[in-house]
Amino acid sequence: MKGKPWFESSISLFDFSPVSTTDENISEFLKKVLKNAVRLNSEFLSQWNGFKIETQLEFPLDWGLGSSSTLIYLIAEWAEVNPLLLYFKTEDGSGYDVACAFSEGPVEYVNSPDEVSYTEVDFNPKYKDKLFFIHLGNKVDSQEGIKEYLKAVKNKSALVKSITKITEDIRVAGSLSEFESLLEKHEELIASHTGFKKIKDTHFSDYDGVIKSLGAWGGDFVMATSEKGIDHVKQYFGSKGLNTVLTYKDMIL
Repeated sequence: MKGKPWFESSISLFDFSPVSTTDENISEFLKKVLKNAVRLNSEFLSQWNGFKIETQLEFPLDWGLGSSSTLIYLIAEWAEVNPLLLYFKTEDGSGYDVACAFSEGPVEYVNSPDEVSYTEVDFNPKYKDKLFFIHLGNKVDSQEGIKEYLKAVKNKSALVKSITKITEDIRVAGSLSEFESLLEKHEELIASHTGFKKIKDTHFSDYDGVIKSLGAWGGDFVMATSEKGIDHVKQYFGSKGLNTVLTYKDMIL
């Protein structure tokens, strides 16, 4: 609820176990992050007898939007350790959300056997007012989504090569139609390599624009394109019971 605590816990500095907590799962996640932060910096918390930490979430909890990765980044800053190293010791994902947490704009992120790197890029498309983000009201655990992907994906090296090319082309796409074509190609590739069904096919087959899954497929948000503007998009998704529709300007800082 807005303005109310979404999680509270007292923890032991001995092993980071909760003395009291409002959510056991979150406490276990926090324990894992703090333990790994100490492994990376043995001096972290060594001089503390106690402390009070408060964080604030600037959007509804069920939106996702990389909130756990952002928390990992904040703890890494506090512990004076590399945020990506802390993430890889804690989670199984690519680390992309963590890179976004400490970047000041759009990034192109690489996670391969040879390198993990990110580069800030210029992405400010002239058709951005035709891009919209719709909350599906279906919060998906990112780690579970990653596990499902890793279990399902086939011929990963070929998929990564194809997706990399699409990413490069999206960055320089000069028109909405070109951008839409690349999004559709991306959805088709993921579907063909994993067996996952495209969300437009399963839920929005009558929509007259392109719909792109974001994050864990079938998860928190989708991106939709439309030449017809915000009112049309709100009317369509509202008819499906989905009333949180954000413009590009609303979503992208």
